[in-house]
Amino acid sequence: MNHQLNSIADNGRGFVPGAQPAGLLLIEDDIEVGQSLASLLRRKGHQVEVAIDGEQGLDYALNNNYHLILLDKLLPKLDGLEVLRQLRQKKDTPVMMLTACGAEQQRIDGFIEGADDYQSKPLNTTELLLRIDALLRRSRAAAVPLPASTAPSDELVLDREARSARWRDSEISLTPVEYQLLEVFLGHRDEVLSKPYLYQLVLNKPHGRYDRSLDMHVSNLRSKLGGLMPGKAIIKTVHGKGYRYQ
Repeated sequence: MNHQLNSIADNGRGFVPGAQPAGLLLIEDDIEVGQSLASLLRRKGHQVEVAIDGEQGLDYALNNNYHLILLDKLLPKLDGLEVLRQLRQKKDTPVMMLTACGAEQQRIDGFIEGADDYQSKPLNTTELLLRIDALLRRSRAAAVPLPASTAPSDELVLDREARSARWRDSEISLTPVEYQLLEVFLGHRDEVLSKPYLYQLVLNKPHGRYDRSLDMHVSNLRSKLGGLMPGKAIIKTVHGKGYRYQ
């Protein structure tokens, strides 16, 4: 397991500034890996409880409130998928599955049972922390009740019930993804949003290195807003970091 321990050593990168500490449950039967990962997450400000088998993990998950659960697939006493299956009967706590590298079927099974994301072992610190932050921000955003409509800028109005947008007297024709992007941007004005975060929150999938789908959606949204508001740089690309709405 040493290669797993080396891969999760804290390299000081990848954690999004401003991320709020959270209560996490780590269900991992490898003591060495569990301690190293828990230590890393605690250094980032999170409170972490560790369970070393499936039965203990399920008991902790059902009887406590966590912001996120990190769940290993291969566990003694109760398999990770069975833990997830029983958990989903009673709670919708966000769950990130930890699976072996290349275990495609395990990831598919995890999503079927209700996993929110997965991370392959050996764990990559940068990607892991970004995915954790994305899940936490998404779950917190979903927990905040939103008004039916709002006018977050001078004359740009969102109707959340109709999932539509208007600029002055013109309705903006948006696809569902473009609307969700706009809603997220307006909720985080002047904040740089990373691509991994937007992939998780809006596209509901991991950020692929060669996947350009997010760039396409942002470009289309930028074009539509620019056509109504010429001369205004609404969505700016922050090279190497992501996008910012201003």
